[in-house]
Amino acid sequence: MYNVTHPPASVCLLRLSAIGDTCHVLPVIRTLQRAWPNTRFTWVIGRLEAKLFGHLPDIEFIVVDKRSGTWQARAKLQEALRGRSFDVLMHMQLSLRASLLSTAIPAKLKLGFDRSRARELQWLFTNQRIAPAARQHVLDSLFGFAEKFDVYERLLRWDIPLTDDAVAYAQKLIPEPGNTLIISPCSSHKLRNWRSEYYAEVADYAIASLGMRVILCGGPSDIEKRTGEEIVSRMKHNCQNTIGQDTLLQFFATLGRATLLITPDSGPAHMGTAAGIPVIGLYAATNPARSGPYLSRQWCVDKYDQAARKLLNRPAAEIPWTTKIERPGVMDLITPDDVIKKLHALLLSLARKK
Repeated sequence: MYNVTHPPASVCLLRLSAIGDTCHVLPVIRTLQRAWPNTRFTWVIGRLEAKLFGHLPDIEFIVVDKRSGTWQARAKLQEALRGRSFDVLMHMQLSLRASLLSTAIPAKLKLGFDRSRARELQWLFTNQRIAPAARQHVLDSLFGFAEKFDVYERLLRWDIPLTDDAVAYAQKLIPEPGNTLIISPCSSHKLRNWRSEYYAEVADYAIASLGMRVILCGGPSDIEKRTGEEIVSRMKHNCQNTIGQDTLLQFFATLGRATLLITPDSGPAHMGTAAGIPVIGLYAATNPARSGPYLSRQWCVDKYDQAARKLLNRPAAEIPWTTKIERPGVMDLITPDDVIKKLHALLLSLARKK
């Protein structure tokens, strides 16, 4: 086994998606880069996720387009890696598709999750496993890959460089940083989304009672555009709706100039953490202790236990750690007043730090 005194010369990380999970991978890489300054790191990543990370100068990226189908993607990956071999493959994705792709990555040591967590047969595709652990945040579980090599000191650093275009976009949108609330209202999982009228109520309160500027952000999907339009139509005050107008890097740059973000369990929640701003996460369908914004879990509105009791007839402590309670109406357990109280508490905390 490699250790901190004899680090591997080359490491390949396999984590294709999603945006939030790839945000969790980067601090693990930063930690290993500090521990192993001479190691070469290669990251096999998804096409969308590469738009946020693919320009990092100190990591080699190999982009996989999942839309092409598993076997075609595997063939392209195999061709891209022809003649190469890695000392270590860190197989960080629990999906059969990712495991099939892993067979195209030559490596002496193929490291995956422990048997109890290696869902979708991942254990069949690895020859070493990280230490077992239970009821961890996703980011903590990924740090298990570093701990396998006796690297325990964690570096919670992302260091995602901004392009000139992204900086210019964010500066135009938020000329003066501060007192700006970003609302990214949608998750890709429909049943994690909150009501448009509730967002509108919170946004109106932030503008009228707290003097904040509110900007709606999101991707170009129909549901995101429709949700943005519904929020604006229900508001009494003016906000700026930029949904569908930016790139991932432009959005990331915008987050860096904002005061805080409100969003459900989604990629933007973890982008906010990476950008260094607090996040009020809206959690009822999923457990913030497992998938909440890592540095803002105290600011999440957490109705997961209430959802478990109401819809599964058991407290959250008695259901499997990865359970998603994605049921119609589950997010209605969160009220606008719940969010406004968190908003007040967070702004008070920020004011005390000045």
